[in-house]
Amino acid sequence: MMTPEQVLAAHKANVETLFGLTNKAFEGVEKLVELNLQVAKATLAESADTTRAALSVKDAQELLALQAGLLQPAAEKAAAYSRHLYDIAAATNAEVTKVAEEQVADTQRKFMTLVDTMVKNAPAGSENAVALVKSAVAAANNAYESVHKAAKQAAEVAEANFQAVTSTAVKATQTATKTGKRAA
Repeated sequence: MMTPEQVLAAHKANVETLFGLTNKAFEGVEKLVELNLQVAKATLAESADTTRAALSVKDAQELLALQAGLLQPAAEKAAAYSRHLYDIAAATNAEVTKVAEEQVADTQRKFMTLVDTMVKNAPAGSENAVALVKSAVAAANNAYESVHKAAKQAAEVAEANFQAVTSTAVKATQTATKTGKRAA
C-alpha cells in the first residue's frame, strides 16, 4: 500500500510529465506556424514574380515555356513542404513516445516491485497463485514489447513509403516539365 507521501510524489511526477508533454506539443505547433509563415512569405514573393513574368509574355510559346518552367519548382516546393511537415510531426511524436516509454518502464518496474513484495509475503501454499501472477505479468510485458516493435516497424514503413512517394512525384514533375519544354 502506498503512503500519502508516495501518492503525492506520484501525482507531482505525473503533473511534471503532463507539463513536459504540453511544452513539446507547443514546440511542434510553433515550428508548424513558423514553417507556414515562411511558405506564405515565399509564395507571395513568387506570385509577384510570376505575375510580372506573365505580364511580360509576348506570345503563346513564351507563355507555355513560362508555365512549364513553373511546374517543376512548384512540385519540388510542395514536396519540401510535405517533408518539413512530416519532420515536425515525427520529432514531436518521438518526444511523446520517449516520455511514454519511460512512463511504461517506470510503471512496469513499480509493478514488478509490488509483485515481488507480494511474493515474499505470500502465505505458504500459494506458490501456484504466485507463479500464475508472474506468468501473467511476463505475458503482458511480452505483448507490450510485441506491439511496440510492430508500431516502430509500421512507422519505418510509413517513412519509407513517404520518401518513395515524394521522390516519385518530383521525378514525374521533372519528366512532365521536360516534355512540356520540348513541346513549347
